[in-house]
Amino acid sequence: MRTGKRRLDPRTAAAQDRLRPTDALDRYAEQLAGISLSKRRLRDADLAPLKDLAATAAADGVPLRTLVGSYLTSACHIWTELPGTRQARDLEALEEVVSALMRAVGDTTVALTEGYETAHRAAIRGEEATRREFVDDLLEGRTDLGRLAERAERFGLRLLGPHVVAVVRARDAFGAGDAATRYVEEALTARFSARDVLTTTKDGLLVCVSPGATAKVPPFLAATVRNAVDEQYRIAVSRPRPGPSGIVRSYQEARSTLDLAATLGLGPRVVDASDVLVYQVLGRDRAAITDLVATVLGGLEDARGGPQPLLETLTAYFASGCLNTTTARLLGLSVRAVSYRLGRIRQLTGHDPTDPEQRYVLQTAALGARLLDWPSRPLQPAD
Repeated sequence: MRTGKRRLDPRTAAAQDRLRPTDALDRYAEQLAGISLSKRRLRDADLAPLKDLAATAAADGVPLRTLVGSYLTSACHIWTELPGTRQARDLEALEEVVSALMRAVGDTTVALTEGYETAHRAAIRGEEATRREFVDDLLEGRTDLGRLAERAERFGLRLLGPHVVAVVRARDAFGAGDAATRYVEEALTARFSARDVLTTTKDGLLVCVSPGATAKVPPFLAATVRNAVDEQYRIAVSRPRPGPSGIVRSYQEARSTLDLAATLGLGPRVVDASDVLVYQVLGRDRAAITDLVATVLGGLEDARGGPQPLLETLTAYFASGCLNTTTARLLGLSVRAVSYRLGRIRQLTGHDPTDPEQRYVLQTAALGARLLDWPSRPLQPAD
């Protein structure tokens, strides 16, 4: 049947052979023969099997160009042999036959393309659903670790060794496939190996999992996010931990660090979990820190104007390294005003912030006040 035709490469020939089990091309030749006589269009009932065939071809890995090429080649080979073409008596009749056949070939090409693309989109959605399930299991530790490691290989991720998890929150939530997410994911994939970085979204956050040894990923992520979103964003980076269970813990740590940074109103756009460990430790015993704040700083409520100005002074004083001049510059006050406020703190709390032995108690209580958002929120006594 192929004598005298261009020899196809084995892969293309095999692909075309898979299209013939239902004699689809022979049936197509019969349809064209009928159209050459009737001049009618292909009906929906004629096009539906073509769409199904294209979907099957997509599932079998047959390229779309091979599929469409098979039909176009078939039409070209039988064009002059069709009864309507041979029976045309004049040029006008021949043009009418050619027009009907061209319309049929065009409708066939559209049907094949639609069927193929529909199957392709369905396959992509299925792959995305599988990837989403894997990501949820990975970050939440909901499945057997051995099985999880096997599934990770499918997505090009090695779970051996320590990994770092970075979590990004922006003003607008991140979604799978949106412009900002695609920009960041494509930039990371272009810069690092696909086996080194897993980028995904979860609960409106952008999540990036990378090997702990690849220290350049978090800084690059920060630079990329800065280009992708507005200024209202923050990134929390976990400490590295080994294995799949380590990724779960690192993800939880990054999320809690992100929430803590928001509660404390921290300035840096990128916050390392190791930099807020002291807050994490304090926050684990809420009853104890509440008692500490009430006991040490409760007297500030008797100050004129409330405790907030004196608490801000105390925070700035510790941040400046306990230097009155630097504290004054941070607060926009005179050095004399700062000295006065420190004196009032000593009077109202019974603790002297300038005394190294008493400074630690005040500083710990001030940290606790930030964790509890006091005095904006009243202290809730422990049960």
